Amino acid sequence: MNTTEQINPKTSEIDRLSTLDALRTINNEDKRVAEAVEEVLPAVARAVDGIAERLGRGGHLYYVGAGTSGRLGVLDAAECPPTFGVSPELVQGVIAGGYDACHRAVEVSEDSREAGAKDMQMRGIGAQDVVVGIAASGRTPYTIGAVEYARGVGALTVGITCNENTELARAVEIPIEPIVGPEVIAGSTRLKAGTAQKLVLNMLSTMAMLRLGYVTGNRMTNLQPRNVKLRQRAIGIVMAECDLDESGARAALEAANWDLRVAIVMRRVSVTREDAEEALRQSNFIIASAIALLTA
Repeated sequence: MNTTEQINPKTSEIDRLSTLDALRTINNEDKRVAEAVEEVLPAVARAVDGIAERLGRGGHLYYVGAGTSGRLGVLDAAECPPTFGVSPELVQGVIAGGYDACHRAVEVSEDSREAGAKDMQMRGIGAQDVVVGIAASGRTPYTIGAVEYARGVGALTVGITCNENTELARAVEIPIEPIVGPEVIAGSTRLKAGTAQKLVLNMLSTMAMLRLGYVTGNRMTNLQPRNVKLRQRAIGIVMAECDLDESGARAALEAANWDLRVAIVMRRVSVTREDAEEALRQSNFIIASAIALLTA
């Protein structure tokens, strides 16, 4: 039996514990997740380098899964445009049953390999792309069908599973297997397994965007400031990047129509908004590359 389906002896009487003791038990189990992810960092690094290389050549990153795993992929993909200023097409989440499954369980849809392959085909997956299959059990037919199709057309394939020696791991080029052990509630992989998957997905997208140049130092310099909180954050970033006080940073952003990337390039190179925008377009909106282009 897969470890994610086994009974956890440490929590077999959790329903009899006080609320606080039950929470301590859950927390103790959760502490194992980061350690499990630490064990698989070399595989995560291989995946990151492969993703960055493919995206840098014009490819796309697709997360594919069913149920909780699929929803986690959709979540990570949805966070990339506002955080890193990239196109919504660059990182996409594909979930069995379609986007309705993000808020309503459609678990029966995960049982078809053909559906997974068809969804990849419909998106035009090719050799320039990366497909990350996410399945805590490692045996979800929909996800396996998707990565098998993707690998067949030359895409780089990665698998995230919380069991060892699974069919998903065998189907991909880079298996990532954080083994978190039995769940607090037997088989409820939205718990430790889901947390491990979320940690790995965070690493894949964050590090790929770092490698591509969409982060400067540890600052989100490609952030899209679309609300009051994010505009205040953008002001702080411009202050740090361009050595300005708050009023100067706000003025720079206003001159750039609140495009953080444009504001930084304008101030760092002393060019017009139009010149900054054009340099960014030519540089795939990588600030360092745009500055290098303008100062060459």
